[in-house]
Amino acid sequence: MADDNEINLAVTSKILENLGYRSELAQSGDEVIEKINNAQYDLILMDLDMPGITGVEASRRIKTMYFDREAPVIIAVTGHDSKQDRKKCLNNGMDDLISKPVREEKLGAKIEEWFDLDTYL
Repeated sequence: MADDNEINLAVTSKILENLGYRSELAQSGDEVIEKINNAQYDLILMDLDMPGITGVEASRRIKTMYFDREAPVIIAVTGHDSKQDRKKCLNNGMDDLISKPVREEKLGAKIEEWFDLDTYL
């Protein structure tokens, strides 16, 4: 989970824990890219507006890093859920979008759309 707001990170991390997932936290796009260089991730929840490298730019860079292997699913987590925002996200390497505030049932359903849960649980 990447977000520059500590409250959003804490809430989303707790939701993921309640759903049975383990998470790591990052507060900038730069930090996400650093983590990607050192570990393999299945899913990245990425805020759009972060200091330094934005979530959109970080997503674009991450997808280019995975030219020879399967990239993690990147879901934008944003308060901006217009058609224009969705198009911007999808055109820059993000795979999907979920709007804030993040709710447990909504996030759980979104994860189920992307993953065969029997593989991960």
